[in-house]
Amino acid sequence: MAKAKTSLDPAQAASRIDERIQELGDWRGETLARLRKIILKADPGVVEEWKWNVPVWSCGGILCTGETYKSAVKLTFAKGASLPDPAGLFNASLEGNTRRAIDVREGEKIDEKALQALIRAAAAFNTSA
Repeated sequence: MAKAKTSLDPAQAASRIDERIQELGDWRGETLARLRKIILKADPGVVEEWKWNVPVWSCGGILCTGETYKSAVKLTFAKGASLPDPAGLFNASLEGNTRRAIDVREGEKIDEKALQALIRAAAAFNTSA
């Protein structure tokens, strides 16, 4: 039997994301916190969720998930292959037909304006479908 996804109300989800950032306690937590701030600033309709034991940001459907690994913080865009990426942020999961991801490694700078544009494009794609 498949494990059910965990979905919390927005306040609980935000609290759980706060906990994850604190648990990490290193550059990954700082990076996840920065990415979260950029995502939430991009569109007032963005909702925080907690599914599959990771942060999820949605607006008319899933925008992206925020996973943490030993060497990267990964933002996986559910419909990234359908989104314009003029700044070339997508650097992972490029071979698939649907998803695209951005791996942010320790010390890498985040192009805030380009990421916000990508979030807005994902939200527009979700709400136009």
